[in-house]
This record gives sequence, C-alpha cells and structure tokens, in this order.
Amino acid sequence: MISVHHLDCCTMCVIGGRRLVHERGYLVAHCLLLETERSGLVLVDTGIGTDDVAAPRRRLGTGFVTFFRPLVDAARTAVRQVEALGFDPADVRHVVVTHLDVDHAGGLPDFPHARVHVHIDEHAAAMARATLNERMRYRTGHWAHGPDWALYPSGEGEAWFGFAVAHALAGLPEEILAVPLPGHTRGHSAVAVHAGGRWLLHAGDAYFHRSTVAGPSRRTPPGIRLFERSVAMDRRQVEANHGRLRELIVATSGQVDVFCAHDTTEFDELASPAQPN
Repeated sequence: MISVHHLDCCTMCVIGGRRLVHERGYLVAHCLLLETERSGLVLVDTGIGTDDVAAPRRRLGTGFVTFFRPLVDAARTAVRQVEALGFDPADVRHVVVTHLDVDHAGGLPDFPHARVHVHIDEHAAAMARATLNERMRYRTGHWAHGPDWALYPSGEGEAWFGFAVAHALAGLPEEILAVPLPGHTRGHSAVAVHAGGRWLLHAGDAYFHRSTVAGPSRRTPPGIRLFERSVAMDRRQVEANHGRLRELIVATSGQVDVFCAHDTTEFDELASPAQPN
C-alpha cells in the first residue's frame, strides 16, 4: 500500500502570468512524496532546494530566475515539507526524477543519501551538457554531492497501458514505474504510481497545461506553447507525446489520473483533501 502526498516545491510567478501562461498567473512544481511499506519514503521530483533558495541566481541561473521568478521560500522546499509532515528527511531513501532540469532536481543535495532513479539518456545529457540549452537547464551543483545513481535504458521493461516500455525501479515496489517520454529532454520520463486503487501518472514536463491533453477543442496558452517549443530537444517527439497522453486518458476512462509538473489547477485538484490518494 502506498500513501501519496502532493507537494508544490517551487511556485513560479512567470513573466506573462495570466495573459500568456496560466489563468492563475503562476505555475507550481508538483512533486510527490510516497510512503511505502518496505522502501521508506520516495520523492518523485524535488523542486528547488535549500541551497537554491539561499543563492537563486548562482544556483539556478540568471535566465531561470528572470523568466520564472520563483518564490524564494525555504519552507516550500521538499526537505522542509517532508519535515512539516512529521517525517525525517533521512527516511527519503529514493528520489525518482522525471528529468534533471533545475526545477525538478534542485533539491537533490537536500537528500544526499537517497538513491536517484533516472533514465540513462537523461543522466548522460546532464553530465555532458553538450548544447547551450543543456548548459542552461542542467546545473552541476545539484549533483556535486555524488548521488547514488540508478540508471535505466529505454529497451528494458514491460508494456504499460499502451506504452511499449515501463521500468520497474530497483529497490522500489512494483507499484512505482518509470515510463520513458523523451522529447522535452533526451531522457525525460513520466512516473506512474498505483495507489488507492488507481494509477497516477506524473508526466513531468511532457506537457505544461491541462488543455494540451484535453483534446483538440481546448486552447493551450500561447506563452506555454512558445516556451515548450523553445526548450524541447525534439519538438516532434513532444507533440507525439501529447497525442499518446490524450489516447491514454481516453482509453483508460478515468483509471489513470494524468497530470504534469506545472499546471496549478491540476495540482489543486489532486492535493485537495476531498480527492482520494
């Protein structure tokens, strides 16, 4: 049995706000804290960390801080929210990252003894930082502590709801899986969690606004569309991922709650006490 806590680990007051990006005027960094019976606590993504809050421009980069305008508040970091829930951060034994962008992996140093699960292509891209895009999005300070990496190649795993491959993760229960969805980055993955009789699919940055996967009649905000294209490593693959996620939502008829990392409305709906975990 897995219990799920929804955490916003970096509220971002993005330039353009309501007009261009999101009707709420800000974005979240939607992370999950999972309580497992045998594997301790598991984080899915980390948001930004305490070191980032202390020195945001140096740790996150001037471009990120200028455009996203993150709310600099140590209480919102994953490690402080874990403590606020009454847990010992040392009990976070695993972190599963959708990818290693600053707003998804910035909190890794706050959990230095956790095993970090990531797609092998994502790890390689973050270590090489071969392009300007990758030098901006990957910040080496976030893994300077030398994490215990667990790496997963694309070709290994079992099919999951029409996706060709889903990875079982070493040391974690079978109810937690990584589903490769490259495009936003070279090794981007979604993370599936079975809890409370249904699946959650944390789609990371496979999309940014719920209208993208709601069907062709909905309109994604122009700022989101522009940003998504500008940072994607493979735009065609990103668009293909949108289609695959739409198909998943229709095919599963509510068996899978699909959500991305940054949509504020999705976060509020799932984090509400009225929603089952």
